[in-house]
Amino acid sequence: MKKDQLLKERLPDTINMTPEGYLSDDLSFEDFQRIHQEFFRKIFEISTVDISDLRGYGEFTEDASLPFETCREFLINTFTEVEEGYWYHWKEMFQTILLEETVFYRYYEKMIELIPYCEGRRFLIYNNTFFCNMVTNGETVTGFPDWSRAGVSDFLLDFAIMDLNKPYLLIPELLWEYCKEEGIEIPNFKERYLCMAYFKAIDCLRWHASIDDEESCISIVKYLNELEERINKIS
Repeated sequence: MKKDQLLKERLPDTINMTPEGYLSDDLSFEDFQRIHQEFFRKIFEISTVDISDLRGYGEFTEDASLPFETCREFLINTFTEVEEGYWYHWKEMFQTILLEETVFYRYYEKMIELIPYCEGRRFLIYNNTFFCNMVTNGETVTGFPDWSRAGVSDFLLDFAIMDLNKPYLLIPELLWEYCKEEGIEIPNFKERYLCMAYFKAIDCLRWHASIDDEESCISIVKYLNELEERINKIS
């Protein structure tokens, strides 16, 4: 079975892969505050899709398999130095000012320490919840058009991506309040959220360094430096 076929068969009709509307990136701060619950509902809905017959973690291959047996393998292998492709000898970037080795490994080690809290947390993830990839009509989320990075991991990764994209929207803070209101319990929320957030942030930091995007690198390091204090305040 192909990845696209698997997703079309398993996603509920309420998760539209060809939505109408405009990109959520165009929402104002006030508009997002007004309808943020709609984003959260949709992400939780994605996470409830039955994947119990699938084994593994990571992003789906084109034949809908999952390349890693464990969460640890998924997270750690993302940063393995490869011998071909885009990330060929990527650690050579540590010699530049945009990717500081001490900063990268500070949060890489924090991620590794927290992986046990995410092990066994297997959910379908969109894994592309940057606001430019989610479509809205101003009142609700109408759909998610780009499933190229979909896979299986802890669903908190989808919320962490939103937060990394727009930290000023205070996604984990709003999520914590939403879960209290809806009676949703997330065991080990702090540890799991931080693990997923560190993972995605250092991965994005590496990518922005690879394209010499200094402004984004500075922003991501600032995000990383402030994140734990933010999460400690709410959990």
